[in-house]
Amino acid sequence: MPEIRVPWCDEGMRIVMSGASGFIGSALAESLRESGHEVLRLVRRPAAAGDEQFWDPAAGILDPTVLDGADAVINLSGAGIGARRWSKARLRELASSRLRTTETLTAAMARTPEPPGVFISQSASGYYGSRDGVLREDSGSGSGFLARLCVEWEAAAHTAPAGVRVVTPRTGVVLSPEGGALGPLLPLLKLGLGGPFGNGRQFWPWITLADEVSAFSFLLEAGIEGPVNLCAPESADVNALVAALARAFHRPAFFRVPAPALRLALGRLADELVLASQRMEPARLLDAGFRWKHPALSGAAEWVASGSN
Repeated sequence: MPEIRVPWCDEGMRIVMSGASGFIGSALAESLRESGHEVLRLVRRPAAAGDEQFWDPAAGILDPTVLDGADAVINLSGAGIGARRWSKARLRELASSRLRTTETLTAAMARTPEPPGVFISQSASGYYGSRDGVLREDSGSGSGFLARLCVEWEAAAHTAPAGVRVVTPRTGVVLSPEGGALGPLLPLLKLGLGGPFGNGRQFWPWITLADEVSAFSFLLEAGIEGPVNLCAPESADVNALVAALARAFHRPAFFRVPAPALRLALGRLADELVLASQRMEPARLLDAGFRWKHPALSGAAEWVASGSN
């Protein structure tokens, strides 16, 4: 995989992180350590290493002394949105795995004599639902399960004590040589068997894992509060996204998956995730002077392909 480096944050910080073993969390934790920061990972099993600390967010258990001396808390916990078909039980799990973890962290901060200066708590592009038009951070929330969940998720983050700068990054589709949000699509594209989903005209707010990691580090010190759209400045619909990846792999992408087939296979998940359209604009990152490694889709696709071979 291409190396990911974090150029900001010159002074070492003590950072407590949940979800550090996940797709984004593992890359972020590694980069922060390489930049000279101490990362303490919260785990749900007995701690087995010096950089681990046990917690049980389902039961609201986190020793507040874990946060002593912490400069920042990063919350990346949450069951995978697209990992399996949505049943009623799965929807409850998706909600509780986000709300309970966030509430447990903010409750521990409230019991800490000196809370951390910043709390970065993940949100998602699902906040906006599926709709037309350019979506900036001041756009209202949309409709559907994911939109309602993101509203509650962000509200839970803002229960952090007064004085804690709360940032809620609304992450879009994260591209990575390992697949990321595209899951099984990359292997199919590499074989020339992939293609767009539905009519392909829905916009997906994409960002590379390298820029996702850099953006989180940037937000640790940028002074920004509230929602931040984490996506590239170049918007693209699914047709353009798949075509760019196929070109980077030097393969065709003819095998379109029709919307009815997606709905049959995925149920409600298809409309709220795969077929949803969100033309996000990273207005606050642009205003703050953030620099993307991969601002254009062509370069992002080449980066993905170069690490996938």
